[in-house]
Amino acid sequence: MTRLVIHADDVGMCHGANRAYVELSHFGTITSGSVMVPCPWFSEIAETAASDDSLDCGIHLTLNAEKKHYRWGPVSSVGSSSGLVDEHGLLWRTVAEVRRNANPNAVEQEWRAQIDRALAAGINVTHLDAHMGSALAPEWCDRYVAVGIDYGVPVLICDSLAAYGPNRHVASSAEAQAADEGIKAAAAQARAAGMPVFDLVLETDFSRPPQEPADYQGMLGNLDDSLIFCAFHPNSPGGAEIEVIEPDTFHVRTDEYELFGTAGWKEWLIGQPYELASMADLA
Repeated sequence: MTRLVIHADDVGMCHGANRAYVELSHFGTITSGSVMVPCPWFSEIAETAASDDSLDCGIHLTLNAEKKHYRWGPVSSVGSSSGLVDEHGLLWRTVAEVRRNANPNAVEQEWRAQIDRALAAGINVTHLDAHMGSALAPEWCDRYVAVGIDYGVPVLICDSLAAYGPNRHVASSAEAQAADEGIKAAAAQARAAGMPVFDLVLETDFSRPPQEPADYQGMLGNLDDSLIFCAFHPNSPGGAEIEVIEPDTFHVRTDEYELFGTAGWKEWLIGQPYELASMADLA
């Protein structure tokens, strides 16, 4: 049987992301989520997650601050020599810039600082995954798995770059082979440590224009892999928050929130021949 993790990414980025994650988790259409520790609304979701054992909450390891005006810096005490930050002292906008500039030791230090802050805030960390897939870059994907092993939690990983939905951020077509070799080696390391290795990671389609209806039934209606991770990005609307942070694509996030909160979607989802799982279920 296919096992499906329905995951909320970018929790902690803003209040709307936190609200969507909590509401939809309680409703039963989100089974897992991960928090961006460096982001402005981390403390809100940390307080909620620490007091709510029903929430499956991982760490969305963050090396990028990609928005135009709404940005953040690292958690660790690193200087410009770390290569983690741009000229403004903020995390790079693209994964390519991180790969060109970051010292792998500083990358690992930053990941550990984010995990430690979440643990100190009382979050029961169930897994690690990566904002924009940055942890799967070949320069340090072996460290990504090693950090998961060290903290005793699984990491999100596939056997190939092609199976990983956010792969466009990780490597250009010219770099794909080297990145794929790194992921394969890291996946073998994860599997040897007893971690789940996913067959497929699906992702929200941020290219969908506002006037085009979303087809999530088409995306999830004919899946036959054994273990699938859905990296979705629901966000509640209103308050001129996500609408200002991400003016060109906010509709994709708010449409997910609206759809996933309907009884019809829940009925359709639980009627599929899949087993819905949290990351804690797979650990």
